[in-house]
Amino acid sequence: MLMNSQLNRLLEIQLAHLNKAEFYKELLADTRTNLDLAEQAYRDALKAREVINIVAKETQQQLEMRITNIVTMALAAVFPDPYEFKLVFNERRNQTEADLLLVRDGEELSPVEGAGGGVLDVVSFALRIAVLLMSNHRRIIILDEPFRHLSADLQPKASEMMKMLSDKLGIQFIMVSH
Repeated sequence: MLMNSQLNRLLEIQLAHLNKAEFYKELLADTRTNLDLAEQAYRDALKAREVINIVAKETQQQLEMRITNIVTMALAAVFPDPYEFKLVFNERRNQTEADLLLVRDGEELSPVEGAGGGVLDVVSFALRIAVLLMSNHRRIIILDEPFRHLSADLQPKASEMMKMLSDKLGIQFIMVSH
């Protein structure tokens, strides 16, 4: 027969195990609750990301259209057989990047590799105009020989384009040239 001290010790051990079991049951219940909350937060985050992606795509489409139109019009104003400009947003390495392209006869070319310096000057100029139009800054642009690589016979067309932009869009140009 067990002695009182042994019986007391056995009861203490059983009580400790019961307390541990209750503790672990409560811990498990809390952990399940936290897991449920975390899973709900994750689902909510996925929904939010989806909304943000939709808004980003719509914004990118609007930017593509606005910038493409401005640069293509500038090219058409200066060159007799102009390129068409194309801005394309692509996702690479989980980040959005913008590709700038020139299109002629259905062929897409990199502006740097596929066109001359004069075309790049006009594209660069038109991109600056597009950025200015999308900002809240005063419509003043200071330029240092913006069309230095444009052939001499096309310089008057570039000047006319600048005058037209100044009149229609209210842009003031301050320019240094030879």
